[in-house]
Amino acid sequence: MVTAALFGGLAFFIILEVPVGIAIGIASLLAIFVGHTLQPGYLARQLVTGCDSFPIMAIPLFILAGDLMGAGGVSKRLLDVANVFFGRMAGGLAIVTVVVCMFFAAVSGSGPATVAAVGSMVVPTMLQRGYGLSFTLACIAAAGSIGVIIPPSIPMVIFGVSTGTSIADLFLAGFMPGMLIGCALITFCHFYCKKMGWKGDETPFSWERAGKAIWEGKWALINPLIILGGIYGGFFTPTEAAGVAAVYAFVCGAFLHRELDLTNIGKPIANAVSTTGTTMVILGCATAFASILTMEQIPQTISAWITSITQNKLIILLMINILLLIVGCIMDTTPAILVLAPILLPVAVSVGVNPIHFGIIMVVNLAIGFLTPPLGINLFVASRVGQTTLDTVVKGILPFILTMLGCLVLITYIPKISMFLLNMMGKYLPAVAAAAG
Repeated sequence: MVTAALFGGLAFFIILEVPVGIAIGIASLLAIFVGHTLQPGYLARQLVTGCDSFPIMAIPLFILAGDLMGAGGVSKRLLDVANVFFGRMAGGLAIVTVVVCMFFAAVSGSGPATVAAVGSMVVPTMLQRGYGLSFTLACIAAAGSIGVIIPPSIPMVIFGVSTGTSIADLFLAGFMPGMLIGCALITFCHFYCKKMGWKGDETPFSWERAGKAIWEGKWALINPLIILGGIYGGFFTPTEAAGVAAVYAFVCGAFLHRELDLTNIGKPIANAVSTTGTTMVILGCATAFASILTMEQIPQTISAWITSITQNKLIILLMINILLLIVGCIMDTTPAILVLAPILLPVAVSVGVNPIHFGIIMVVNLAIGFLTPPLGINLFVASRVGQTTLDTVVKGILPFILTMLGCLVLITYIPKISMFLLNMMGKYLPAVAAAAG
């Protein structure tokens, strides 16, 4: 009865288009009333204790850092640097868009923030150069999804908090998959644009021009080195790195680039506060939801049921991928991780999947969810940037989704892609051997 109330209530309220965080909270409250083992005040306590965590502090700080970076001129300078080196290729601006999103992903940790910050810079120029509207907006939506894969990543923080997995290790594991997806998108853009006859920038390359662009963008380029180097150099934790990122973003925008002042700093702060408020409501309610799941031993029951169907690791991973892709169409990344990670992780571990590798699989699946209707938040952000309808973006998104699905298959069934850097450091070789045994 408790399980039926929990999942049935969640599905019912989502169908009614109740905001996801509120739907999770009401479903949890309904399960409490049905189970008679907890008091209604338990939900209120979880709303507070669920957000009262040092690692979770990284979320609002990375959100703020991303908004300040976008408003402070970082994306513009990254665009100038990328354009010097990649702009002359066929489909140069599309390739530049992907490259800039990969760099911006290393400071923002958010897919929608990456789309908004980079899209506002590249979309008008791409349209002016003759690129198709659907392709342009689909390209920025797809490239923006890399924002949650290349570290730092807000979904990885949420996965680490909800499962007790090392956030720093998740960050390190996400680098190679993010590079793989970025390179795949660049390859697709190049050949597609070459077929369509969309040429690159005809300005000849010169080291003087390249040096000038690099010099003007130096503060933006070293930002990822400061954040990730600080984490893996042992100078600060991922949460402290988020604080460093936010302060650095403000210093860059206000004092180095001088594009942030009292007249325009309010908008990025307001955006960060709004996004953080929504995220924290979801986090608090989802913590209560996950606690009830654990008390009722629902994850163990589902794990036993799945493994009773098959013990084949390949098939189980395929089933999990299909489930996550479907969930990504109807649920935002944060609640999806908080609800499903405690359920699916025991299943994956039972067939020998490393928790870090599974975290990357889950994040990549849900990153593809940014591009799939009806939720597809990156599609909505891209349509607003392009000042057009959602249908226009959807028309061009299918080839990008197929490209990312191909990468997902490689990431799922070749663990070395995710675990390469960690194995190179000798961190997970014993764990992998133990799981295989």
